[in-house]
Amino acid sequence: MAYYFYLGDTLLPVAPDKLTLKINNKNKTYDLINNQEINVLKNPGLTEIEFKALLPNTKYPFATYKSNYQPASYFLNIIEKLKVNKTAFQFIVSRKLPNGKILFDTNIKVSIEDYKIVEEAKEGFDVKVEFKLKQYKEYSTKTMQVTIKQYRPPVVVRPVTQTKTSTATTKPSGQNYTVKRGDCLWNIAKKFYGNGSKYTVIYNANKSKIKNPNLIYPGQVFWIPA
Repeated sequence: MAYYFYLGDTLLPVAPDKLTLKINNKNKTYDLINNQEINVLKNPGLTEIEFKALLPNTKYPFATYKSNYQPASYFLNIIEKLKVNKTAFQFIVSRKLPNGKILFDTNIKVSIEDYKIVEEAKEGFDVKVEFKLKQYKEYSTKTMQVTIKQYRPPVVVRPVTQTKTSTATTKPSGQNYTVKRGDCLWNIAKKFYGNGSKYTVIYNANKSKIKNPNLIYPGQVFWIPA
C-alpha cells in the first residue's frame, strides 16, 4: 500500500513508517451520593497527531517529489515558516492500494505544536523530523454592547394637611422641596433659613430618606420645617 503525506501543499518525499492519531477524551466522571459512578459524555477534544519523517539529502529512487528533487533544507524552511508564522494548514494522508484504488484519506486542519530535527550517523546526510501536530478549529469573538440606565429614586410627595378653624386657615408648618442637581443640605438650609448650619433641621425631619447627610440625590423630595 502506498502512503502520501501532505503538509498543506507540500508532499513529504518519504512517507513515515508509523502514524499516530489520538482523539482526546473530554468525558467527565462523577461520584453520586450512593457511591455510584457515572460518566457524562462530552464532545471529543482536539485530535493530536505524531509521526517521524525522513528528509533525504540524496535523490533516492523510493522518494517521491511533486516536481523535481529538493534537498532536506527545502522542507525544513517550509516547516519553520508554518511554525513561526503561526499558520494552520491541511494535513492529508492518502492511502492507495497497489491497484491504484484509494483506500481512505485523512484530511484535517492542524497546527504544528512542536517538531524535533534529528541527525544520526546511520542516516548519513539525511535528516529526520519528529512532528507533533494538533487539530485546529476556526473560532471568532463577538462584541456585546451593554447599556446601563442611571438609577433615579422615586419621587415621594408628602401631602400637606391644613387645619381649618372657624375664624381663619392656619399656615402649614413647612413645605416640600425637590432636590435639584448640585444641591446639598447646607445650600438648601441657607436658601430657606438664611443659615447653612441649620441643615440639621432638614436632616432630622427627613431621616427616613437621608441615610448620609453628605449624600442626597436629584429628584428626592424633602420636608422643610418652617
